[in-house]
Amino acid sequence: MHAWPARADTSSVEPQHTRARGQDGEQRAAELLRRAGLEILACNVSLARAEIDLIAREEGEGGEVTVVFVEVRGRADDRRGHPFETIDARKQARVRRAASAWLIRQGLWERVAVRFDAVAVVGERLEWLRDAF
Repeated sequence: MHAWPARADTSSVEPQHTRARGQDGEQRAAELLRRAGLEILACNVSLARAEIDLIAREEGEGGEVTVVFVEVRGRADDRRGHPFETIDARKQARVRRAASAWLIRQGLWERVAVRFDAVAVVGERLEWLRDAF
């Protein structure tokens, strides 16, 4: 098992600034997905003690619908590692749990295809990873 470096002390970082940067990253990620043809259904959905950053709908060429659950992770730069590295098995399980609850609540369980994507925000750069987990 890989040992990740200890987190940097962020106690001096103002929570409002961090929250605003996170919201900006999510908005930019949503716009990236819209430009690629996905419809954003919801943002910041909290269910089953977990949160899903973005929920989107993608229609395939044959009309089949895929619900896409998107985890957005950001960092000012990648000197301490890439944001995708922070989506560990525990985070993936929480997102899956919340996604299952959302699908059941919407009456879509076992009725649509599902995909889990991730968008990394590194400074001004966006990277979209389909089928991230």
